[in-house]
Amino acid sequence: MTDTTLPVDAGRPDGPGGAPAAYVDYEFAKKTGRAIVNPGPQVSGDEAAAIVADLREAAASAVAPVAETSDLHAPEGAPAPLVVDRVGWISANVDSFRALLEPVVDKLNASKKGQSSAAAAAIGGKVTGAEMGGLLAFLSSKVLGQYDLAPGGTPRLLLVAPNIVATERKLAVDPTDFRRWVAMHEETHRVQFTAVPWLRDHMVASTQALAVDMAPTPDDLSKRFEQLTKNLPEVLSSGEGLGQLFATPEQKEKIADLTAVMSLLEGHADVVMDAVGPRVIPSVQEIRRKFDERRNSAVGVDRLLRKLLGLEAKMRQYRDGAVFVRAVTDQVGRDGFNAVWSSPESLPRASEILEPDAWVRRVHG
Repeated sequence: MTDTTLPVDAGRPDGPGGAPAAYVDYEFAKKTGRAIVNPGPQVSGDEAAAIVADLREAAASAVAPVAETSDLHAPEGAPAPLVVDRVGWISANVDSFRALLEPVVDKLNASKKGQSSAAAAAIGGKVTGAEMGGLLAFLSSKVLGQYDLAPGGTPRLLLVAPNIVATERKLAVDPTDFRRWVAMHEETHRVQFTAVPWLRDHMVASTQALAVDMAPTPDDLSKRFEQLTKNLPEVLSSGEGLGQLFATPEQKEKIADLTAVMSLLEGHADVVMDAVGPRVIPSVQEIRRKFDERRNSAVGVDRLLRKLLGLEAKMRQYRDGAVFVRAVTDQVGRDGFNAVWSSPESLPRASEILEPDAWVRRVHG
């Protein structure tokens, strides 16, 4: 039997065009990611076709129960999920980073005191492109699914087939049940961003504004290296990631508020997934138990990278967000909770994600 990597949908989320920016050679980032990424499980052609077909079916079957449970409904014509491999996930995220970072590049260009040579710019772009490609290659093996906001392109839900297969094998759970369980979580993200029209633009604008505010000018760089040397132990112990190391108190407040929204989205997806699960996924309790153990089991170099990249904080988002969603729903019901989608002002603030009563008082009086 001839082994082959998992096939994926030929379509990709639309990406912005144009020549690579001097600061990041985005095409080189994709090339680097393709060159070094581990493709994941090797399967036969027939197995691969069956896996991809089953993931598409799992995604389709999640639509109705997620809509019923959340009372959020994706509009007609919302793009269907894409089943991608790790290379496809890297490519989509490079395109998204490119669009997201355009305002940052504009700031950096405006702050340049002198024009560097074309050769120096090309070398610098390749270095940062290689760094981006290497980082995304590492992350590409960790993500089961992602709603790609695709600034400047077409937002789509991505299901990363090799990672889903690798995880279901590692956990030794029923593949059909696990794929449907993952699809429930990811379909909730698709619904959040398609049923709430302003949410995508709000998240993109907030992230871009924060990135621009935190982007260093040439004069800042020496100070940041000094901060890195002095405060790296704190970063490793907190798990918040390198971004927090360079943030001012005002920027940390903005990061906290943005993190609160991300906690809401992740926690809501977990709550919906667990509410739907028992009705349609026979082994859901076993899957949840094993998956939670996996979330907390990183060791060694992997644990270090998770801390540096802020992935430890990502794990807390699921817990904090789910607690918030359940507490609010217990107090004011599903309709009362869904007031969170009314406007950007209704989203929970950093202090409220850990104190649901405060959100209920502010929004419901």
